[in-house]
Amino acid sequence: MGTDHVLRLLQEVADAVITPRFRSLDEDEISSKTHPGDLVTVADREAEVIITRELSAAYPDAVILGEEAFADDASSMAGFRRAEHAFTVDPVDGTRNFVHGSPDHAVMVAETRGGRTVRAWIWQPQHELAYVAEVGAGATRNGEALPRLEPGTDPARWRVRTSARRRVGEQVGPLAPLELSWVSCGIDYPKLAEGECEGLLYHGTRPWDHVPGALLVSELGGVVGSDEGEAYGPRSEPGRILATAGRGVYDGLRREL
Repeated sequence: MGTDHVLRLLQEVADAVITPRFRSLDEDEISSKTHPGDLVTVADREAEVIITRELSAAYPDAVILGEEAFADDASSMAGFRRAEHAFTVDPVDGTRNFVHGSPDHAVMVAETRGGRTVRAWIWQPQHELAYVAEVGAGATRNGEALPRLEPGTDPARWRVRTSARRRVGEQVGPLAPLELSWVSCGIDYPKLAEGECEGLLYHGTRPWDHVPGALLVSELGGVVGSDEGEAYGPRSEPGRILATAGRGVYDGLRREL
């Protein structure tokens, strides 16, 4: 499946089953997975089924790791980690935002080969922004090449955001107080890629959330890794992830955080 074809698939699925339900969900179309704040909607489930079906038809030997399929069968993660060829699918990244009427949500897919991410797609249907990355080929927004990241060297001027609400406002060394991220990896990573922050700190590290954005940022000169200094990849299982605009920021954040 060509890169443009996969992007069109995400856009068509969003048009068909996600956007029509934006700000129009009935109560019985929303449920919780593991705890009251971990939401899933009928849009998540239907979108994942369609995307998985189309990718499986095009690549019958590939392992497809979908967020909702994992919720139903946690053993699917082991198959993904072992797979020579695989895809991650996040049908509605930022489901809580979606449920509460925020446009900050996205549809994401990434392709891996031999444990290395080779292509990634992020479609933000409400913002009408498409981010595509291919290993060694850079990254684009709506078809236009994104420039390489050029972060400053003064830690006091770095803007660092976190998805951990309990850490918002925390002052660490010379860094400005931590700010809340956009609470959707499909929004956060593109914001980092466009220079709207220098760093992102995550405590949740599921591959469908981070594999697409990690390739996007890496292709622009950013660095994504664990707080232990290990590079992040599809087979990684870090406790925390630092996504940064460059090596200097990554090393600096590791020291401070």
